[in-house]
Amino acid sequence: MVFELFKNKDPLPIYRRFRDNGRMMPEGLTYMSSWIDDKLERCYQLMETHERALLDEWMSRWSDLIEFEVYPVVTSQEAVQRVAPRL
Repeated sequence: MVFELFKNKDPLPIYRRFRDNGRMMPEGLTYMSSWIDDKLERCYQLMETHERALLDEWMSRWSDLIEFEVYPVVTSQEAVQRVAPRL
Protein backbone atom coordinates (compact mmCIF):
# COMPACT_ATOMS: atom_id res chain seq x y z
CA MET A 1 0.00 0.00 0.00
CA VAL A 2 1.45 3.35 -1.01
CA PHE A 3 0.44 6.52 0.78
CA GLU A 4 0.99 9.60 -1.35
CA LEU A 5 0.94 13.14 -0.01
CA PHE A 6 0.70 15.69 -2.80
CA LYS A 7 3.34 18.38 -2.37
CA ASN A 8 1.87 21.81 -1.64
CA LYS A 9 -1.49 19.97 -1.36
CA ASP A 10 -1.80 20.59 -5.10
CA PRO A 11 -3.19 17.78 -7.27
CA LEU A 12 -3.00 19.70 -10.57
CA PRO A 13 0.66 19.01 -11.46
CA ILE A 14 0.14 15.33 -10.68
CA TYR A 15 -2.97 14.99 -12.79
CA ARG A 16 -1.33 16.90 -15.65
CA ARG A 17 1.64 14.54 -15.67
CA PHE A 18 -0.66 11.54 -15.39
CA ARG A 19 -2.74 12.82 -18.32
CA ASP A 20 0.37 13.38 -20.43
CA ASN A 21 2.50 10.35 -19.40
CA GLY A 22 0.30 7.81 -17.64
CA ARG A 23 1.50 6.13 -14.45
CA MET A 24 5.09 5.80 -15.72
CA MET A 25 5.50 2.37 -14.10
CA PRO A 26 8.36 0.02 -14.88
CA GLU A 27 7.51 -3.42 -16.19
CA GLY A 28 6.87 -5.78 -13.30
CA LEU A 29 4.99 -3.21 -11.21
CA THR A 30 1.20 -3.48 -11.34
CA TYR A 31 -1.36 -0.85 -10.38
CA MET A 32 -4.27 -2.47 -8.54
CA SER A 33 -6.51 0.37 -7.30
CA SER A 34 -6.44 3.76 -5.60
CA TRP A 35 -8.49 6.10 -3.47
CA ILE A 36 -8.13 9.88 -3.18
CA ASP A 37 -9.23 11.83 -0.12
CA ASP A 38 -12.06 14.29 -0.71
CA LYS A 39 -9.71 17.28 -0.34
CA LEU A 40 -7.59 15.94 -3.25
CA GLU A 41 -4.45 16.11 -1.11
CA ARG A 42 -3.66 12.43 -0.52
CA CYS A 43 -3.82 9.21 -2.45
CA TYR A 44 -3.92 5.66 -1.11
CA GLN A 45 -2.69 3.38 -3.85
CA LEU A 46 -2.47 -0.39 -3.97
CA MET A 47 0.42 -1.61 -6.10
CA GLU A 48 1.79 -5.12 -6.62
CA THR A 49 5.34 -6.25 -7.29
CA HIS A 50 7.80 -8.89 -6.16
CA GLU A 51 10.70 -6.45 -6.46
CA ARG A 52 10.84 -3.44 -4.14
CA ALA A 53 13.36 -1.81 -6.51
CA LEU A 54 10.60 -1.44 -9.13
CA LEU A 55 8.43 0.44 -6.66
CA ASP A 56 11.37 2.68 -5.78
CA GLU A 57 12.02 3.35 -9.47
CA TRP A 58 8.39 4.33 -10.02
CA MET A 59 8.33 6.59 -6.95
CA SER A 60 11.51 8.36 -8.13
CA ARG A 61 9.65 9.42 -11.29
CA TRP A 62 7.07 11.23 -9.16
CA SER A 63 9.12 12.35 -6.15
CA ASP A 64 9.27 15.97 -7.31
CA LEU A 65 5.48 16.17 -6.88
CA ILE A 66 4.66 13.55 -4.24
CA GLU A 67 5.96 12.44 -0.85
CA PHE A 68 5.63 8.66 -0.41
CA GLU A 69 5.20 6.20 2.43
CA VAL A 70 5.12 2.47 1.68
CA TYR A 71 3.33 -0.12 3.82
CA PRO A 72 3.73 -3.74 2.76
CA VAL A 73 0.35 -5.48 3.11
CA VAL A 74 -1.16 -8.93 2.67
CA THR A 75 -4.71 -9.89 1.81
CA SER A 76 -7.15 -10.77 4.59
CA GLN A 77 -7.03 -14.38 3.42
CA GLU A 78 -3.24 -14.44 3.74
CA ALA A 79 -3.48 -12.96 7.23
CA VAL A 80 -5.95 -15.68 8.27
CA GLN A 81 -3.56 -18.35 6.99
CA ARG A 82 -0.68 -16.82 8.95
CA VAL A 83 -2.53 -16.71 12.26
CA ALA A 84 -4.51 -19.96 11.87
CA PRO A 85 -1.80 -22.18 13.42
CA ARG A 86 -1.81 -19.99 16.54
CA LEU A 87 -5.58 -19.97 17.05
